[in-house]
Amino acid sequence: MSENPRLLERLEAVIRATPFAALMGARVNALGDGVVELEVDVKPEVMHQHHGFVHGAVVGFMADSACAWAAASVAGDVVTSEYKLNLLAPAVGERLLARGRVLKASSRSLATFAEVFAIRNGEEKLVAVALASVAKVGGEGGR
Repeated sequence: MSENPRLLERLEAVIRATPFAALMGARVNALGDGVVELEVDVKPEVMHQHHGFVHGAVVGFMADSACAWAAASVAGDVVTSEYKLNLLAPAVGERLLARGRVLKASSRSLATFAEVFAIRNGEEKLVAVALASVAKVGGEGGR
């Protein structure tokens, strides 16, 4: 994965400007060439649901962001148009890690895939997978 410092700076600015991403404390570990890795530290007081697992909305945020940010690494400004999330196991751990990649890019949209892992005591456990359609954002007027 070749990192593009300018692209990484733009994405970090997007995170800072997006209240939910900033609240989650999203960090990008690696970005470039249609792939991304991001993580958040689990904040139980904000992120847990009533069974003590990380809430599905947080897992969904990680999957959606991994898909969109992987797409952005090759297509620039994008928005998610649809995603399918499969929750595979309870998300229990100190951190969540998501890895996203572009499966196919066309002139207007990208098909992407993400895996979300809970990290507990240094071990990764796959807790969710997602498949997303991501649309390139055009000039004036949006998509």
